[in-house]
Amino acid sequence: MIQINCTQVTEFILVGLTDRQELKMPLFVLFLSIYLFTVAGNLGLILVIRADSRLNTPIPQLHTPMYFFLSHLAFIDFSFTSSVTPNTLVNFLCEVKSITFYACAIQLGFFLSFLILEMFLLAVMAYDRYVAICNPLLYMVIMSQKVCMQLVAGPYLYSFSVAFLHTVVTFRLIYCGPNVINHFYCDDVPLMALACSDTSLKEILIFIFAGFNMISSLTTVLISYLYIVAAILRIQSAEGRRKAFSTCGSHLTALTIFYGTLIFMYLQPKSNHSLDTDKMASVFYTIVIPMLNPMIYSLRNQEVKNALRKAFEKCYFLSLINIRM
Repeated sequence: MIQINCTQVTEFILVGLTDRQELKMPLFVLFLSIYLFTVAGNLGLILVIRADSRLNTPIPQLHTPMYFFLSHLAFIDFSFTSSVTPNTLVNFLCEVKSITFYACAIQLGFFLSFLILEMFLLAVMAYDRYVAICNPLLYMVIMSQKVCMQLVAGPYLYSFSVAFLHTVVTFRLIYCGPNVINHFYCDDVPLMALACSDTSLKEILIFIFAGFNMISSLTTVLISYLYIVAAILRIQSAEGRRKAFSTCGSHLTALTIFYGTLIFMYLQPKSNHSLDTDKMASVFYTIVIPMLNPMIYSLRNQEVKNALRKAFEKCYFLSLINIRM
């Protein structure tokens, strides 16, 4: 066995998105605006769903398994972008874009956790739409509170376990040479390029888990929607088909954007890849998509819009009472 005699690095330098000084402030303003909109959109969606379940109505519109899963998707999107964006914003204002060894490990761990979580939660939401469309009479029986909790808890436990394994393996590699990461956040592939030790185990783990995560979640989504489309086409009335499609239209839009980006990033031939292209794709994937999801579900979903209107009306009514008192 070859002994590697070197000093372990204690920090990494992130190259960032650009080295052009005139672009840094405009990009900072743009990314800050997107991040604030993402935080407001996702946390606002969670609050609307939770507030609707507390309204004094016989049947709250958003007190169903679909919106239980949607509130978790909003939390995941908020956490996902928060693992990357704040540090990226700071680096736009700094000359030296450094990140400590352990901070890099923490960022990678959270990034991988919420990435895997989003894959499987979207698959769970596809299964939920399958049950709602194909077995409407048994929907509340099949998707009981216990089942919903299990369908959410499973992805959380799995994703954090897998992310922890990947993070430990990545940061047990020996880094003693260059410490410049050609990216704007800590990611597996650019980190492996800096390692002085053998990375074959890490490469095998990436191949196995990335393949399993992508194939299993996407297969669940495709099979669910094949059954959904078949069931919708059997509906006799055009109005009934339109309503059925509208119930899963938001989810289909989110799925198309999410998996379309994944396929673009990971299923291209290596000859077509470039670091600049990968970084731009990563921007869309880690920063833009978490902003789009709450917009998609709010603008395309009448129930969410009705619940939001009721929440505003309640706040307005309470403010009038306080003023008169």
